[in-house]
Amino acid sequence: MAEKFINIKFPFKDSVKGFFLDMSKTDQEAVKADLMHLVLTRKGQRLYMPDFGTDLYKYIFEPNDGITQADIALDIKTTVKKFIPNLTINDVIITRPKDEDHHAIVRLEYTITDDVFESQDFVTITL
Repeated sequence: MAEKFINIKFPFKDSVKGFFLDMSKTDQEAVKADLMHLVLTRKGQRLYMPDFGTDLYKYIFEPNDGITQADIALDIKTTVKKFIPNLTINDVIITRPKDEDHHAIVRLEYTITDDVFESQDFVTITL
């Protein structure tokens, strides 16, 4: 029986099976890859879909305060709700590493809702 592949894994890497890129085999891997693609794509970057993606990169030089963190969380939540409807963002946690004024770590905790089952996972992005 042939193997089932859903989409391209993230981060991109060569496939050991001879494909151009490594592929996802499970729904959880596919949703995580879709989330990373969505969050790390800049709005306006994708052809014919100017709303696809987030404005995450515009916050890089903004102060790491409560207002900016709330704007980042709102941007991510509204974009995910629009483009990945079976995914619910439970929490967006933004922290600053010690001795680093210009970096932020964004942790997205989410729940994947299928017809019957739910599973929870998280993704961490360093800006």
